Amino acid sequence: MYIIILVGFLFYILAFPENSVSAASIGLNLWYETMLPTLLPFSILSYILIHSGILDNCARTLHRFLKKVFPVSSAGIFPLTAGLLFGFPMGSKITADLVLSGKMSREEGQRLFCACNNISPMFVGSFVLIESLGKPELRLTTYLILYVPPLVLYMIQNRKQHFDSPISNPEKKAASMNLSLIDAGIMNGFETLAKLGGYIILFAILAQMTTTLPVSNPILKCLLIGFTEITNGISYTANQNLDFALAYPLMISFTAFGGLSGFAQTASMVKDCRFSMLPYLKMKLLGTAVSFALALLLVYS
Repeated sequence: MYIIILVGFLFYILAFPENSVSAASIGLNLWYETMLPTLLPFSILSYILIHSGILDNCARTLHRFLKKVFPVSSAGIFPLTAGLLFGFPMGSKITADLVLSGKMSREEGQRLFCACNNISPMFVGSFVLIESLGKPELRLTTYLILYVPPLVLYMIQNRKQHFDSPISNPEKKAASMNLSLIDAGIMNGFETLAKLGGYIILFAILAQMTTTLPVSNPILKCLLIGFTEITNGISYTANQNLDFALAYPLMISFTAFGGLSGFAQTASMVKDCRFSMLPYLKMKLLGTAVSFALALLLVYS
């Protein structure tokens, strides 16, 4: 299967070089203009905060209140919050960093990264609602439709779970705040963003490939492109002059799922922890179905 995909990919690049270069340029611009300035500073800071131990006391204080309503350890508060506020794929990366640093159990990390890895509210508010749909007044409602379902599903699935942060080894002290730690954070951030850039470019070309498929139904074509790479899918859907009652639920479903590109990027972020991607896929599909149903309910109510 991999050989067939790679050969087909290579054939498309050789047969349609202009389309491939154009798609790669779009993916590179998305990475350079949006993801790099947005995620790189936060990726560097999150690495420093995790490995310096600065967040530990603050997280334990917040955990006293959250543990009564949300099944998460004190260490899980940071990726949960960051995944919602700063967006995909920081939730999965921070969860993996916490597991690898010994501050979170692997079991909790396996469960938590399925719920805290969502598209950034900035992307939803600007690109989806303003640029693509011209509906900024739906910002709050759309946030609720996208971000509440995965949290509720996580609470339902883990309602009987009790997660405690691993007991720290007294002989293993947190790294002190110094230039070495900052240098390591910078290198870790650039390595992470370089990986994401590669995936974005590859899947931008793959999304362009799907536009050449002999599919006459515009809705089916929107689905194929959107579930491959969400940015191309949302742009393509916006250009089809579909009714808002159809375009909005489609874009919501693309955003909730994150696309195959997002799936591959997430798998790359957590590969060192050896997390299973099957529970993540199930959570995303279920969350996508719920968000799509809520979007339909909104436009037809």
